[in-house]
Amino acid sequence: MRALPTRLAGLVLVEPDVHGDERGFFLETFRADRYAEVGIDVGFVQDNHSRSRRGTLRGLHFQTDPGQAKLVRCARGSIRDVVLDIRRSSATFGEHEVVDLDDVAHRQLFVPVGFAHGFVVRSEVADVTYKVSSAFDPTTEAGIAWDDPALAIDWGVADPVVSDRDRSNPRLADAAPTLPAW
Repeated sequence: MRALPTRLAGLVLVEPDVHGDERGFFLETFRADRYAEVGIDVGFVQDNHSRSRRGTLRGLHFQTDPGQAKLVRCARGSIRDVVLDIRRSSATFGEHEVVDLDDVAHRQLFVPVGFAHGFVVRSEVADVTYKVSSAFDPTTEAGIAWDDPALAIDWGVADPVVSDRDRSNPRLADAAPTLPAW
């Protein structure tokens, strides 16, 4: 397993060792000691799994208190994964990074507390699995508008399928004053 470079401090793009042959493949999707060696030393408490169809956009989501780190992978299909730095004290506040994740390269993205996260499905269907550092709590759910023009995120789709919740998220400039000081 290797950690690949990312532009935003704290993000870790993991490229696993994939052992494949005519039968298929095998890889470790998580091993605490190896992940800690590349800066992912988090006590994950919950695993999540979503399945979505082509063009579905989920995000940009985050938890306010205590925050929520995520280790994201696309177990089936292909997604464009987007993270947005929402740490008000960060030199890269308001900047985003885009990473393509799929079931071929098996890369994973570690998203630390202080980032909003989202993805759009590029294949016919995609299964996205992710470990999180705090249990789901609907009272701390929050989001940033996926289509905030100030962010200029290239999601790679013209007319995504978006939930009512995600359509109503505020722009970053409107949400910034109330963001936690992570």
